[in-house]
Amino acid sequence: MKNLVDRLRREKHLEPEEYLRLLTSVNEDLLSYINESAREVSVAHFGRAIYARGLIEITNHCRNNCYYCGIRCGNASLERYRLSMDQILACCETGNRLGLKTFVLQGGEDPCMNEEFIVALVAAIRSRFPDHAITLSLGEHSEEAYKRFFAAGANRYLLRHETANPVHYAFLHPAQMSHQKRMGCLRVLKGIGYQTGAGFMVGSPGQRLENLVEDLLFLRELRPEMIGIGPFIPQKDTPFASEPAGSVDMTLMLISILRLMFPEVLLPATTALATLTHGYEQGILSGANVVMPNLTPKGYREKYIIYDNKAAATCRNEVSMQAATCRSEVSMQENEYNEVKEQVESIGYYISDARGDYKTK
Repeated sequence: MKNLVDRLRREKHLEPEEYLRLLTSVNEDLLSYINESAREVSVAHFGRAIYARGLIEITNHCRNNCYYCGIRCGNASLERYRLSMDQILACCETGNRLGLKTFVLQGGEDPCMNEEFIVALVAAIRSRFPDHAITLSLGEHSEEAYKRFFAAGANRYLLRHETANPVHYAFLHPAQMSHQKRMGCLRVLKGIGYQTGAGFMVGSPGQRLENLVEDLLFLRELRPEMIGIGPFIPQKDTPFASEPAGSVDMTLMLISILRLMFPEVLLPATTALATLTHGYEQGILSGANVVMPNLTPKGYREKYIIYDNKAAATCRNEVSMQAATCRSEVSMQENEYNEVKEQVESIGYYISDARGDYKTK
C-alpha cells in the first residue's frame, strides 16, 4: 500500500479502486506512513504555521431536520438561542484582541437571521475589522443572497456536502432537503468568488467505503479552497442516537489523503476530531493546518449541540491548572485560545498571525 501513498503524493490522484484499496487497508503501519507523508507535504507548503479561525456559533435555531444533528428543528428538548449583532461584534472584538484574523460565523438555517440581517451583520464586521477575513457557515441560500453576502464583505463560505452519494444523502436528511440543491449551492459559491469549503462526515450512518471514495472524487472535481472532515458523533436527541461514532483512524487516514491530493488546501483539524482524540494534535500531525478556537460566549456554547460531548477548553495537566489560562478572571474564549495554542506548540508548530487565505496560482 505504501507505493499507492507515494504515487498519490507525486501525482495527486489515484483511480477509484486504488482509493478503495487504501481505505480497506488502514492499519497502524500504513497510517503512520501516510500521516508522515502528508505532514511533510503540509510543512513544505505552510511551514510549521497553523492558521486559527475564531468560531462564533451565532444561532442554534434551524429550519432543517437533519437526522444526525442536535440542533435539528425536531429536537424539542433543546434550549434555543440567537446572538444579537452587538453580542457577535463583541465576540469579534475578543478574537481581534487575541490576534485572530478570521471570524467564522456558524449557525443553523435560522429564519429570523434572514438575508437582511446577515448582510447587515457582515457589513458591520467588515466596517469594524477591514483587514480580517469573514467566513460564513450558515447553510443553503439563494444565489442572490450569496452574492449580497459577498458584496457586503464575506470572503469565505463553508458548506459541507456531507456525502456525494444522493442515496446516502437521502438516508441522512428529510425528503424536503435536496442533494442536488446542496451540490448546486457549492458550485454557485465557487462561481461568485468565495473561498469555498466543502466536506463530509466519516462513519456517518449508512456510509460505505465506496461513499468515501465518491466524496474524494467529488472534491477533486469541485476543487474547494477549504475541506472540513470529521468523525460522525451521535447526539442523544436524534434518530441516530444509538449509532456508533466514526473511526478516528479512518478520519486521520482521509485527512492525509486529502493533503496529498490537495497540497495547498486549507484543512482543519475539526472540533469533532478533537472531541474523540482529546485535542487537535493528531489532526495536525496528519496534515491539517487550521484550528478553530471557539469565541461563542459562555452560556451559549453548551446549547450549540450538533453532537454530544463537544470538545471545549480544558486544563489537561497540573501545569495548566496553575496557568493563567485557568484563572477565574480569564475569559472562556481566552482559555479556549490559549489551550489550542498550547496544543499546537506542544508538537512543534505555532499559531500564525496571518489571515491564512488560500493562495491562488
